[in-house]
Amino acid sequence: MASDQENSQDANAPDDTSEKEITRGITILKSIIRDRDKAVTYNVNWNADNQLIGSNAAKLASYTGTLVRMHIPITATRWSNKELGSAKDKIWTEILRSFNIEDTTIRKKYILQLAGKRHRGWRTFLTNKYLKDKEKIFVEYDPEYPVKYAIFITEEEWVAFVAQRRDENFKKVSATNRERASNPTYAYKKGRLGYARLEEKILDETKSDATSLPPHVLWKEARVGKDGTVRDDVQHIYDECETLSQSISTAEDQENRSVLSRALNVPEYPGRVRGKGHGCTPTSLYKNPRRRNPSNQEVMETLQALQAQVLQLQKDNERYRCMEKCSSQLKETSEKASINCQNKFPEGISSCQLYLSSPTYRLVGKGKVHNTSGDLLHHRPLPDGHLKVSVDVVLDKDALLPIPDIVSETTLLRDAIGSFVAWPLDLIFIDDEVFAQGSQQLSQKIGSRQKNKRDLPVTSLPKKGAFVPRYQISLETLVDSSDMATAGAIRLLDMEEDIFGYSCTETIGKEDLEHIFRHQELGVGVIHTYIRFLYDNFMRGNDQLSNRFRFVSSSLVNKALICREPDSCREYLVKRFMASSTNNLYLWPYNSECHWLLLAIDPLKEVVYFLNSIDGEWTNYPDMKQLVDTSIKVFRSQRQARVPRTKSSNITWIKVQCPLQRNGIDCGYFVMRFMREVINMNQIEIPITYFDEYKCAHYTRLQLEQIKEELCQYFIEKRLISI
Repeated sequence: MASDQENSQDANAPDDTSEKEITRGITILKSIIRDRDKAVTYNVNWNADNQLIGSNAAKLASYTGTLVRMHIPITATRWSNKELGSAKDKIWTEILRSFNIEDTTIRKKYILQLAGKRHRGWRTFLTNKYLKDKEKIFVEYDPEYPVKYAIFITEEEWVAFVAQRRDENFKKVSATNRERASNPTYAYKKGRLGYARLEEKILDETKSDATSLPPHVLWKEARVGKDGTVRDDVQHIYDECETLSQSISTAEDQENRSVLSRALNVPEYPGRVRGKGHGCTPTSLYKNPRRRNPSNQEVMETLQALQAQVLQLQKDNERYRCMEKCSSQLKETSEKASINCQNKFPEGISSCQLYLSSPTYRLVGKGKVHNTSGDLLHHRPLPDGHLKVSVDVVLDKDALLPIPDIVSETTLLRDAIGSFVAWPLDLIFIDDEVFAQGSQQLSQKIGSRQKNKRDLPVTSLPKKGAFVPRYQISLETLVDSSDMATAGAIRLLDMEEDIFGYSCTETIGKEDLEHIFRHQELGVGVIHTYIRFLYDNFMRGNDQLSNRFRFVSSSLVNKALICREPDSCREYLVKRFMASSTNNLYLWPYNSECHWLLLAIDPLKEVVYFLNSIDGEWTNYPDMKQLVDTSIKVFRSQRQARVPRTKSSNITWIKVQCPLQRNGIDCGYFVMRFMREVINMNQIEIPITYFDEYKCAHYTRLQLEQIKEELCQYFIEKRLISI
């Protein structure tokens, strides 16, 4: 009766779980075992990349799968689990008995990695066969014990395995992986052949003397169908790889991302080489082992040792330097006394802000500057270029003193609260109240100087009827009449949070202004100041424009930072995009270290407008493009947007036919004018042929001078330069 009931239950079970569907027997490879007992072994071959090839390669792979099923329980979820060590050793020992393989670390590692792949495939097979229906959906009923595989699986292991696979977290991961693998963009079409044996086949057929093929060549061949046709998108990736391989060295290919990964615009995973298959590593391919990354503990120990050395060197250097200066200054105290009273600062005691320029320019504290004749510090004359400062508030607890106090041996600013220290003149800034009082005399002082000047230099005299850059002339005169005339002088411009998504301070130096006056290449300080001008004069108070257009900071995302800190660049862009409530166009002046271009990004529509004044393609900036594409995809994921499968990997890039420059200097000026015209048109979508109102082959010098005039006028109106 029990037997009849069991048969009845089997009859009612779903068809896809019936043992009758399985017509193939269990793979045990008894022939290998019989040959082993006869002391017969099989030879195997390895290619130049240490991958398994030859006529017995498939046999070894299948036998490895059999040994895995015999020695590794299906409940083992992590192949790296140390508890599997003895079982792995058994597998390796059995393989050495039947195959002629060197008993070396590199060969054992390869075989055990192959065994790990076979173990994952075995578990996946059981899941799909017994725990899912024909639609690949997990069944609700309890799956029957697979009697056919009883020699590999105990009933207790089966119950535990089913419980693991029914875990909700595993189901979510399984569904995600199935979705990702269901429709690959570039499908692999060589079945079980694999990259290594495909390479062997190609080399044999072509009778080539080469020992290996480039990854992108194999990648393309692996996607050729039986009819021999190559899809256009596959051929496009191959052609792009050929182009990139001409400009990227092998060392750069190894240290960063491979040519194939760059063309596919996908990340490179450590320990593997895309397009070469199992077992090929950067070490075997490039024949140049990568250096081991130090552990966190080693890094911290090295850092602490270096910091201690730097502090000691600073203390010793400043002590000797100050003692040498003080000894020479003691002889000239009376002569130097009058010099210490600097005209740059009001006489007497004034509230001030204290800055440091290394390792970054930043505000570190507040205090009072003592600008009095003959003032001494600890009974000694002040060093040249310094003033006596009392420290009241410390904003950076780790800030070092510009000159350590040799009396108290104080090196940290926080230890100098309530005492006097020497501070560099160019790093002391009087509070706004004092600045306002001093700037009221601006026009009077300029006027008095202009009276003494009969005429402008002959080279500045405009021709009759010509454009007169009066704001540039005024600003240059103002700079020459102020402390900005000295090298190293700077001004600070506050950038409020609405502009770049965070509050910051932009530094403007004399060199930046000289670049404008002399029409030279521009730095990020000038570009950001013009962005502040656009915000103040076009967007502030205009809800439509301020809600439609936003900016990306070139200080946080540029060529150097993308290569050095890609994660922080991506996080900033995603955070910036997440601030979008409606359709926004993000204007990003991108600095590729030697050239400025403009990106206008619509993250919701996933469209990127590319405006390059030298007619280059975005493919010339692969790191930038990958960052933008990745950021948009992360943004898409975080806002849980549903995107059609056909568009999921196709972010739209549009090359705008914008005006082109005719020299190697104007790119920064073009980018500023691009931003102004985009905002002035008040359109999210930029026409491919550019705006009709501004369409031209090249900007004239007058059009660029207009941008410079706006910028100089803004400097003057903001009172950034004072006498």
